[in-house]
Amino acid sequence: MSNEIYEMASDLILQGEPFATVTVVRNEAPSSGKTGDKAIVNKTGVLKGWVGGGCVYSIVLKEVTEALDDGKPRLVRVSPTPSNEPSRGVKEYKMTCYSGGEVDLYIEPVMPKPHLVIIGKSIIGRALMKAAKAIDFRLTVINEESNQEVFPEADHHQTAFNLEGISFNKHTFIVVATQGDNDERGLQTALGVKCRYVGFIASRKKRDGVFANLLNLGLSQAQLDEVHAPAGIDINGKTPQEVAISILAEIIQEYRSKEVAFESFSVPIAASGQQRSDLQSGRPQIITNPVCGMPISLGMAKYIIEQNGEPIYFCCDGCKTKFDAEPEKYLMKVEKV
Repeated sequence: MSNEIYEMASDLILQGEPFATVTVVRNEAPSSGKTGDKAIVNKTGVLKGWVGGGCVYSIVLKEVTEALDDGKPRLVRVSPTPSNEPSRGVKEYKMTCYSGGEVDLYIEPVMPKPHLVIIGKSIIGRALMKAAKAIDFRLTVINEESNQEVFPEADHHQTAFNLEGISFNKHTFIVVATQGDNDERGLQTALGVKCRYVGFIASRKKRDGVFANLLNLGLSQAQLDEVHAPAGIDINGKTPQEVAISILAEIIQEYRSKEVAFESFSVPIAASGQQRSDLQSGRPQIITNPVCGMPISLGMAKYIIEQNGEPIYFCCDGCKTKFDAEPEKYLMKVEKV
């Protein structure tokens, strides 16, 4: 891989963003992708590297999107003559490019480490940082004293009580570890975003008092019902380290035992840039060409026509010509965007 690909992979890992590596493991001429060619594709469909032309690109986007959803690698074959009985474990697509050729692509998702956001600086919070770091969690610490010298375990420090610039996905967890120091403020911050787990370190009596204050401040009971409070599995822990282990055990249980549908997002910072026009919710938009059955990224369609008020997308001249000759044959296969 070129240095640019390695740099992109390193940056995505540091940012906690999922991506996939794509490698041409076999080719037959005259395919433009050659054995050994590599690329990296991030969750929004940005590709760095080279594995083939437009036909292959759209297939790669579709398969990468699915791989990042299920976390599983896959072997994909693009061939002018796909088999009616493909080999086990191989997903086949028809090569529609006039240049022809055949490529086998190995797509491997690289999923982010679980990400723990700790709001506060309590003793239990500090013990939780150490325990989470020991099992390779990515750590963000939010409190007014957060810096590398005071909290060396953290990967990211934030002194303002907000979540600006932090990326959230199904691997992100928040624990409010304020323990009497800005409890309401910490929980308001945590509940200001959608997150699959929010824990609050407090006794039941303290929880009830803080929750009552938050209801008076305008938070809903439904929001508070989402909070794990007291945070952690009840193991009768007494020391800060034992309580930290109980909290981490609850997070691991949530992380390992449930598959959740969660749309990744980043909390915007002021003056954030515009997203690409062919993206929706940060994901590539893929639709099927009604003629050849190939997946097409909407931003890569060669032709777009309108029929009965609906756009129809084509990947090449040949498909549009066939549609124009017999539109009734293909109209039933048209997907709505």
